[in-house]
Amino acid sequence: MIHSLQFRFLVAFTLVVVVTIGATFLFIYQTTRSEISRFEESAENIRAGRIEGELSRYYYRQRSWEGIQPFVEQWGNIHGQRIILTDTNGMVVADSQGDLLGEQYHPDSPGRVILPPWEEGVIGTLHISPEPSPGAGLISLQVLYMAIGRFFLWGGLVAVAIAVAITFFLSRRILAPTKALTLASKQLGRGDFSQRVQIKDKSELGELARTFNSMASDLERAEKLRQNMVADVAHELRTPLSNVRGYLEALRDGMIKPDAKTICSLYEEASLLSRLVDDLQELSLAEAGELKLVCQAEDIAKLINQTVTTMQTQTAARGLSVSVDLPDKLPPVNIDPRRIGEVLRNLLENAVAHTAKKGVITMTAEQRDNWVEVSIADTGEGIPAEDLPNIFERFYRVDKSRTRATGGSGMGLTIAKRLVEAHGGKIEARSEPGKGSRFSFTVPVAEQDS
Repeated sequence: MIHSLQFRFLVAFTLVVVVTIGATFLFIYQTTRSEISRFEESAENIRAGRIEGELSRYYYRQRSWEGIQPFVEQWGNIHGQRIILTDTNGMVVADSQGDLLGEQYHPDSPGRVILPPWEEGVIGTLHISPEPSPGAGLISLQVLYMAIGRFFLWGGLVAVAIAVAITFFLSRRILAPTKALTLASKQLGRGDFSQRVQIKDKSELGELARTFNSMASDLERAEKLRQNMVADVAHELRTPLSNVRGYLEALRDGMIKPDAKTICSLYEEASLLSRLVDDLQELSLAEAGELKLVCQAEDIAKLINQTVTTMQTQTAARGLSVSVDLPDKLPPVNIDPRRIGEVLRNLLENAVAHTAKKGVITMTAEQRDNWVEVSIADTGEGIPAEDLPNIFERFYRVDKSRTRATGGSGMGLTIAKRLVEAHGGKIEARSEPGKGSRFSFTVPVAEQDS
């Protein structure tokens, strides 16, 4: 409960209310204290002026300070202050407490000079010392409590109650999407990749929900691909392993002889296994970013022609026509020739596998700014629009039956994509069912020595 967001919201709102009320109370207290201090100072001046006037009139009537002591004692009792009157020589002629009569008075601060109204000259000095009082601060607090203190107390309680109510409703509204995300995340962590959250909020929480749904979709898709990969690897390994095992059992039982034909068949099956393992290893390195490229300036036209030449036997056996349409001059490209040669072979093998007899495969290349774009187009069956976004995924095949007639391990295009991206280029595919496909990729132009 203490660590919940709802409790934190409640504490935050309550603190805001308390701090606001406290700051307001402090401001009013300081203002009241200042006003009371000014009022006391003004009242003190008025009192002193009245006493000074009485003394002046008394001196006017008596022409001396004789007999003034009782009056000073009375004023001191009335006002609660000590009043001392000195003559022009500084001798105390009256003291409300009667302690300093006839003594020389040395005050810490100058008093009020008494001037007679009928002539010029000083007739004495009045000293008024205030008695200890609660002070402006205590009076201010008393005034505030009596006047508005109770209203502040009740207002604070009402504000806290309102803060609790607002926290309850707001926290439920704000935290509901968070709880939905938390529950969906737990289910996702348990392997239920179908989890989605329906949050229509346009704030950051809505964006978080959309990101979560996108992540869940990607994970669900990746999980399906992983499951397909396991099934595909098992399928690809099963056939050559079964063939090898069959041949070996037949040799062991003496049903066939270890002649050249048998050994050649075993070699072909072992080559298929080796190719699959090599593809898996290369794909793993590419996805981990650990492919080591040995890049150098290379003639891409020469590499394209070499690839076509090495596959002449395969294309001729399928009755396909392969043409190369290259410009007279192409700039050298900065590539690892072995890796880009593999890309060209994979793309060409893919075109051969999906082009019917008497079909045409065309390879072209052209410079685009600081890149050279290589394209391989065929007149095969094409790729359905729903499959086109997935063809570069590992083990994804448009041929769902996965018959051996289509050949390959389902990783050729994935490996080609990773190798092109490792060179900083891009690969893409365009296709129209029934009219063929066109794969193209880019590689960087090599820097020319000046």
